[in-house]
Amino acid sequence: MNRHHGTAARSLGLLLVALSISPAIWPQSGTLKGRVIDATSLEPVGNAIVSTDGFRTKTSDDGGFTLELPPGTWNLSFTADGYFEHTLSLEATPDLLREVEIALLAVGSFEENVEVRAVSPKSREPSAEPVGPQEVMRVAGSLDNVFRTVQTLAGVAATEDFGSRLSVRGGEPDQNLTMMDGVEVHNPFRLFGLTSAFNPETVNFFELTAGGFSAKYGDRLSSILIVENRPGTRARKFSGSVAASFTDANLVFEGALPGSTTGSWLFTARRTYYDLVADRITNEDFPSFADLQGKVDLDVGRGTLSLFAMRSRENTNFTFEDDAEPDDFGTIINDAGNDLVSAAYDTTIGERGSSRTVLSWYRNRDGLDLNGQVQNDSKRSNAPDDDGAFGISRIEFDRFLTVEDVTLRQELSFLASDHHFLETGFELHRLDTELKFESSGDRNTSEANGSSIRGGVGLPDFVESALASNRVGAFVQDQIAVGTRWTISPGIRFDWAEANRRATLSPRFQATFQLDPKTRVKGAVGRYTQSPGYEKLIQSDFFIDLTDAAALDLAHQASTHFIVGFARQVTPAISARVEGFYKDYDDLIVGALETDRERLERIASYDFPPELRGSIPTDPIITSRPENDAGGSAYGFDVFVKKEPRAASDKLAGWLSYTFSRAERDAYQRRYAFDYDRRHSLNLVANYRFATKWTLAATARLASGFPYTSPLGLRVAATPSPTDPDRLIPETDSEGRYIYETDLGGTDNLNEARLPFYARVDLRGTWRPGGESGDFEVYFEVINALNRDNAVRIESHLEHDPTSDMPAIRAVPAEGFPLLPSFGIRFRF
Repeated sequence: MNRHHGTAARSLGLLLVALSISPAIWPQSGTLKGRVIDATSLEPVGNAIVSTDGFRTKTSDDGGFTLELPPGTWNLSFTADGYFEHTLSLEATPDLLREVEIALLAVGSFEENVEVRAVSPKSREPSAEPVGPQEVMRVAGSLDNVFRTVQTLAGVAATEDFGSRLSVRGGEPDQNLTMMDGVEVHNPFRLFGLTSAFNPETVNFFELTAGGFSAKYGDRLSSILIVENRPGTRARKFSGSVAASFTDANLVFEGALPGSTTGSWLFTARRTYYDLVADRITNEDFPSFADLQGKVDLDVGRGTLSLFAMRSRENTNFTFEDDAEPDDFGTIINDAGNDLVSAAYDTTIGERGSSRTVLSWYRNRDGLDLNGQVQNDSKRSNAPDDDGAFGISRIEFDRFLTVEDVTLRQELSFLASDHHFLETGFELHRLDTELKFESSGDRNTSEANGSSIRGGVGLPDFVESALASNRVGAFVQDQIAVGTRWTISPGIRFDWAEANRRATLSPRFQATFQLDPKTRVKGAVGRYTQSPGYEKLIQSDFFIDLTDAAALDLAHQASTHFIVGFARQVTPAISARVEGFYKDYDDLIVGALETDRERLERIASYDFPPELRGSIPTDPIITSRPENDAGGSAYGFDVFVKKEPRAASDKLAGWLSYTFSRAERDAYQRRYAFDYDRRHSLNLVANYRFATKWTLAATARLASGFPYTSPLGLRVAATPSPTDPDRLIPETDSEGRYIYETDLGGTDNLNEARLPFYARVDLRGTWRPGGESGDFEVYFEVINALNRDNAVRIESHLEHDPTSDMPAIRAVPAEGFPLLPSFGIRFRF
């Protein structure tokens, strides 16, 4: 009846392929020959499109085709007007078959509904792991968010519970690149990171490469997430789906283009729904987002033209008051938007080449205004009663960030000979970024790093900065088949950024040795660089002022990756890999320490009596002034075992990942643990179909705690003098008692403590009244089912201490997910 027929067609096609081909040795020419036929009449299907990863051809009138492919794993797609699409994964190993016969099922000849499952192509790169959209939609605790699913993979750590930012193998969140259909997406998050910009209902596949990625991509140090949107179905003129999850509801409509035009269209709309009710009850604008996406694919000449557009808006205008704490009130205003328009043309060049051209315009704007005051539990006097004992923090913060990126990306692939698969290309970026930043409220003395975006004491009062710059990248790499077992891939990348007027060359090398048809050894080594830019600050923990980036003579941040791994296909359904990694960092950009003059001027502003001179912070503060004065390393190993369903009788699917890692930084004349140095991490993801209509999914996470900066003690808090705002005097409560705050010391105390271990279990039960092949499903989910109070951060709360003149410090876990039930529905038509 609809696009769900695709899996039935695929299943039948896989059976016919298995019956029609016999084992043969893959020829050095890499020639794949085949024939496409009608599954019912067995007549040839002419003008069927055969495509894979940049290669594309059409069948002749007799249904025959020839496709030149280098050794590797390829995800082949077979499409023809009036037929269901068929997808098949073939691996170019010595036992791969040379000739194939594909039977396509005509639309209307099959009536049973079967659920479509997009097939993820297997990457040839080390450290790469594909993630299917069905996995994103069925992993417990994912909230239909690919970033939450990726957090369970080996080498990946979630930096927070509510947000979606990632730390990959000891890297910082801003060091991760996200590419969608060849376009760099600078802000891939929605609702402050609670969900993502990508709708798994319309995605063909996701793939995360945790390190050692090829020369095709650059300007990031740690990882790359590739997102490929699928085209609309060509099997029907109209079909679609409706879904509602914890965060939003979405509609998907798609179909074949009308008339004689060969192609397809797809349209999707998503929106939060809880705010529609809550806004009317409270007269507040709760955090909400809405986005529209459209895609049209047209067959033009020997290629396909893909037109894509996206418009997203987020809005919050929320006033809070706390009846229990009358001193707590304020307003949160957020106005954000993401817009993207792109055109991509994929075509073949002769019989051995292919080309992909992508032209795009992207704009991200984000305005945030916070105004109010709250009781500060980390500041209080030692009064026996809480009333009037706590300090009050004024919040007056205004930030507006705009990133506009016009990009041309060109990729060329060519099978130069029987042994060489050559890839080359370039990208041109025109970046216009603007930042306005004003903070006139109290600073957050609970942040050890003064450049923290959480209101660190080293942030400037006002910044207005704009950067208009060009960025250029170019690459060339060759995949070389050496005999029947070795594949090596040398490459080099050139990057130049006008923001700092620097150029870099990044040589990279990958190699694969096929021990046997089921076992591989992979390795990679390469240089990676990252230019300074406000577009990276969207995901950063710290603020740096790039107003005079060129004058500051900032270098590109750099990292060298060393990776070696062992992978084995244990059974047709179970794969396993073990991989070791080492990453060396240099020229990392950090906030500079105060100069001696700045430090002495700050100290001179304190008007404290002699007995309180010890409460004056004399250590230099980290500022927002950038400098290339940090390095470091990250090393470790990870294990990944995955069980995939290969037949309708398979009831269990999922994966297990374990990572040991050590990440350290060299900065401020010392070596210390990086903010996301997680020594041990274990994830278990399982999906079990225990009845025809019922499936139970569970995700268990267990990890050692991140480093954090623990207070060394207390000091008397300072407040501006009522007669001279430039003079700081001791802060007191209404009874004249001193108000104390935590003393985090200087840079020598950074990250010297550890958070407690993290443990969380998420559960999901799914009911499909029509079974696995049904069009309708309802799921019930519980995040943090054990209701564990996980410490994503530690807050220091001060309490009355009757045995001392000063209050006592109590460590309170914060920012972890509470026990959170939710549900969702999906219906396809």
